[in-house]
Amino acid sequence: MEDLLPEASDLTVARLLDVDEIRRGDPEVISGADRLDRTVRWVHIADSENVDQFLEGGELVLSTGLSFRSSAKSTAIFLDQLESASAAGAIIELIDDAGRADDAAVRTVRAAARSRDMPIIVLRRRIKFVRVTQIAHQELLNRQLARVEHARTVHEVFTQLSLESAGPQEIVDRTAELLDSPVTLEDVSHRLLARSGGRAAPAQGRRTDTAGKDRLGEDERRLQTPVGLRDRRWGRLLAPDLSASNEEAAQVIERAAQALTLARMAERDEQDLLVQAQGGLIREILESTELDEEQVRERASALGFAPRSHMIPVVVRVDRSASTDPTTLQLRERSLHRSFLSAADELRCSTLSAGLQSGSFGVVVAPSAGVDEGTILERLLAGVSAQDTTVGVGRSSRSLVDAVVHLDSAMQVAEMASTLEMRQQPYYRFSDVRLRGLISSLSDDPRVRAFAEAELAPLLDAASGQDGEDMIALLEKFLRHGGNKSALARSGFLSRPALYARLDKLQQRLGVSLDDAESRTALHVAVLWLRMNR
Repeated sequence: MEDLLPEASDLTVARLLDVDEIRRGDPEVISGADRLDRTVRWVHIADSENVDQFLEGGELVLSTGLSFRSSAKSTAIFLDQLESASAAGAIIELIDDAGRADDAAVRTVRAAARSRDMPIIVLRRRIKFVRVTQIAHQELLNRQLARVEHARTVHEVFTQLSLESAGPQEIVDRTAELLDSPVTLEDVSHRLLARSGGRAAPAQGRRTDTAGKDRLGEDERRLQTPVGLRDRRWGRLLAPDLSASNEEAAQVIERAAQALTLARMAERDEQDLLVQAQGGLIREILESTELDEEQVRERASALGFAPRSHMIPVVVRVDRSASTDPTTLQLRERSLHRSFLSAADELRCSTLSAGLQSGSFGVVVAPSAGVDEGTILERLLAGVSAQDTTVGVGRSSRSLVDAVVHLDSAMQVAEMASTLEMRQQPYYRFSDVRLRGLISSLSDDPRVRAFAEAELAPLLDAASGQDGEDMIALLEKFLRHGGNKSALARSGFLSRPALYARLDKLQQRLGVSLDDAESRTALHVAVLWLRMNR
């Protein structure tokens, strides 16, 4: 069998016209010359006027036209049926009984084909239709077998990568090899995670101006696929030099995305198991007095932790309210925990971590030698600190046992700092929370409650009503100005005579001297407790 079909992505009408057997028929394209790139799904021989019942779309129809070529109307009906069945095109051999070109039939077909989009070709010499169908069908079958073989190869490659626990870079490298084209892996913010196969320009971000829309349209025409589970997409795989319509390449990149998703899931499962094991050691250290430093370091090393010259206890607390859903709280904590550990890994910090209370996790961070503690904490928490989180930091130590024990104080600091009205720092220590932090940690103590209510009892009396609330507000402003009446007056609070009169009334109501430092301290503690618990 002669093989005159060069390698190409699809079998089209134009490519079949290059087959020697059809060229011997002296082909003439009489309509649809700009549609010769139509894909041919199959080749069908037909002369019946009711040809549409045998077609499913995409066929190139070969015909001698004996049943319709004598009538322009019959020819038009035949061609109408081909168009309605979405045929790829028609090749009509118009030969008379003497074996010569039937010019009258050519004119009839030409008239019926005028202004049609479908490619219609007439032949003035006889050819062997069976030869054409044999060549075309062999090509189509070879292509189908090639697709099956390609799919098998792709499946084997990515299955092996998954079995070998290949990382993202290795998966991207193999994808670029299979596609013979650059490939990039980006996160959902279009930050580059991995790249292979040459310089692939990152996609442009979404824009609302005209140029941005053009770039967005171009980006969406490139071959790409999301990475991650349907409800938890974490990135995308992009082959910027390939078109989204390339089916074989799409098969490769989709399979690569599945391998990346499985790799991430396996990595997270492994990380979860490691955190669980490390958490067991941390709890044992907190509950036991028998473990010495050497034992702890040895066991921590077996769990992947490398003790260093100083170790920092850090606690991240997800803020919550009485209505916070426990499941949402837990998912948020796990997400933050993973982000923190990922950031620590990038910064080459060794970590020993554990989930603490629901919605909080603690990590002993061991940074590289010579790294400033404040700098490393800020970089570590850059992707963790948010409006719904509070971070507490305990005292760093050369002892791993002490660093773990100090997680308790870091937890207390995080709880105290979460009650602050304004939180602008990425993390807090005990020195940052001061008196408000102390009161916060003791807010549930009935003795503190009794003290605060006793100090403010004259103002809390139900009979005081709005006047009592106004008195508490005045007291709070007075204390905020350190008991300085002139400073309070300058702040624009009433006129000076009116202010002094109100302060005298407040002092009489409380029954204590507002000039006494100890009285002001006691009242300040009581007001802070009241505000936190209201």
